[in-house]
Amino acid sequence: MQATTQLLHSIPVDAQTGAIAVPIYQTSTYVQEAPGVNKGFDYSRTNNPTRQELEKIIAKLEGGTVAAAFASGLAAIDAVIKLLETGDEIVAVDDIYGGAFRLFEKVYKKFGISVTYVDTTDLGAINRAITSKTRLIWLESPTNPTLKVSDIQAIAAIADRYKILLAVDNTFASPVLQQPLLNGADIVVHSATKYIGGHCDVIAGLVVTRDPDLGAQIKFYQNACGAVLGPFDSFLLIRGLETLHLRIGQHCRNAATIAAYLQQHPAIDKVYYPGLLTHPNHDVAKKQQKDFGGVVSFSLRDDTEAAARQFVTSTELFHLAESLGGVKSLVSHPASMTHKTIDADKRKAAGVTDSLIRLSVGLEDAQDLINDIETALTIVSATSQTVSNKRKQKSTIC
Repeated sequence: MQATTQLLHSIPVDAQTGAIAVPIYQTSTYVQEAPGVNKGFDYSRTNNPTRQELEKIIAKLEGGTVAAAFASGLAAIDAVIKLLETGDEIVAVDDIYGGAFRLFEKVYKKFGISVTYVDTTDLGAINRAITSKTRLIWLESPTNPTLKVSDIQAIAAIADRYKILLAVDNTFASPVLQQPLLNGADIVVHSATKYIGGHCDVIAGLVVTRDPDLGAQIKFYQNACGAVLGPFDSFLLIRGLETLHLRIGQHCRNAATIAAYLQQHPAIDKVYYPGLLTHPNHDVAKKQQKDFGGVVSFSLRDDTEAAARQFVTSTELFHLAESLGGVKSLVSHPASMTHKTIDADKRKAAGVTDSLIRLSVGLEDAQDLINDIETALTIVSATSQTVSNKRKQKSTIC
């Protein structure tokens, strides 16, 4: 049976009513037959039938044993970090999501958990960063926003050798393209706000574990700390999962077309997309992913923040907004938006320059999207030429 069919038929028909959609159990509490005697539910923070079905589906989709749904992607990351103790260390990808960096540096650092950031595409750098206090390797693959792809299987072997955990943020690939647990990772995290939800109408996070005991610890923190996903939002994610394979396929096709167009455009300096043969991690991506995703990043030959800002405010079909993974195309300027909380020096060292632009390629017609980009590039080019002419005139006058 193919993956799409398996996914669709893993979403159960309601046994009580025959409803083909999972019911929304919008309730906070449940009537008990006697003290401590119930039908498997006592309070919706601890468990809820709608959320439970979502967790079962996503655990199966990722090839894991236990899944936990949270109120946001950051709440999911937070639950994973709670597995650690004061004095523990994390080795994390250098091109890291700004929200994760903020959580690591502004919240957990003061509790004695430290983080070393390395280029995780370099296995030697990972080995050199690990100490006797390291308890967790934190990956994003592909990364946000420069789309570095790390060899999950090789890094899992390193983690296993040192008896430490490997967690992979799988948001950009989605379980349709990549299943890190099957490549040896211990934990998978998703900002389900993105591709899993798929319609920019829900904030949610997911954690899936390979080991049931580790999963039990995550479930404990889910209940104890209370950042749970509500029943209606759980329903929205289940609905999003029903079309995930179809959407991801179109995202990938459109992104590949746009990446190829950008690569040959004279106004573009660099294009970051794992599907391009010129991408430094193309072979790794080809090995561990089924396709190359729906995000494309690039920088302009006019390597200035002003040019990048003009581009992102000149598109019409690509809406300027935070987030990604929705059916409509989005554009962002990471340095001033998603990654602004990261120190400028660290941000630039990881490749997130002031001129970098990130596209979340949606489901529109690819040629329409290319036309939109072309129009914005024309505006940027005209402005750059005007500025250049003014500088020449000023220089002549002086």
